[in-house]
Amino acid sequence: MSAPTLATAPTPAAARGGRPRGLVRTVLRLHRGALAIWLAFVAGTAGLLLWLLGPGADTAQRALDTYGYSGLIMAMGSADEYSSRFYYADTLLTLGSFAVALFAGGPLIARELESGTAQLAWTQSVSPARWLAVKLAVPAAFILVGTGLLTLLYHQLWTAHGNLLIAGIQPRALYFSLGPATVAAPLLGLALGALIGLAVRRTLPALAFSGFAYFLVHAFRGNHWPFQGRYQAPELHSRSWATTATGARVADPDCYDDKACLAQHHVVDFSREYLPSSDYWPRQLLETGVLLALTAVAVALAFGLLRRRAAMG
Repeated sequence: MSAPTLATAPTPAAARGGRPRGLVRTVLRLHRGALAIWLAFVAGTAGLLLWLLGPGADTAQRALDTYGYSGLIMAMGSADEYSSRFYYADTLLTLGSFAVALFAGGPLIARELESGTAQLAWTQSVSPARWLAVKLAVPAAFILVGTGLLTLLYHQLWTAHGNLLIAGIQPRALYFSLGPATVAAPLLGLALGALIGLAVRRTLPALAFSGFAYFLVHAFRGNHWPFQGRYQAPELHSRSWATTATGARVADPDCYDDKACLAQHHVVDFSREYLPSSDYWPRQLLETGVLLALTAVAVALAFGLLRRRAAMG
């Protein structure tokens, strides 16, 4: 007589093939539209940066070798267009941070409180604290990965082709916005939006207040030391030169778009080097620390407010 075989129930992880379970899965499914938009945003911005690293840089370099830096503004050629597009990704990252704050204040938090979905979850063995923790942790993970990838690509672009930028305040401002603070900024937007969503508990007002609050943060960062900004970025020294047919480096002859002048000086290409600033890492680390500290304060206030609301019923 054979011994009876005991059926072993599969573990939850195996039963679901390792997919996210419970509240995490619920958050992913509920906000799959926002997740798809975020992934498309990251992919599109990464595609722009990769184009700037490859074909765009090649075209700009050919235009630069034809006219030189002194002729770019007069020529208004491919190099000038490239210099403008270099900053598009910076604008997109800023808009992405605004979008994170709006999403956190509206669809992520306020809409569920307004519709009663959150209260229903709290009656089904999900504590309010755990509900909020997952609500913040899931988007924060995607924000960290997405903005971290884009910042690394952007920094690589600066390292490889920063010499194609026309000198001025814009390269200095961009240089001081390529670092860990770029990743910390949308996390603050997430925390601010969540706090405002809990306080307002109405979708449309939460959207408006979240956008305004992050606008104030963005404006403050743009005009106060040590935050990166277009007016507070310190001088970023650069040196430019031309290369002759013999390989010798000479000063830019300022031929503008005069090809005969360039031929007379035997110039074959131009380049520029932005010298590293000793102020970069102190400013980056200090700004990142301040942003993360404000994020922690906003998260703590959000949990405190939620605990008070839950206690009041």
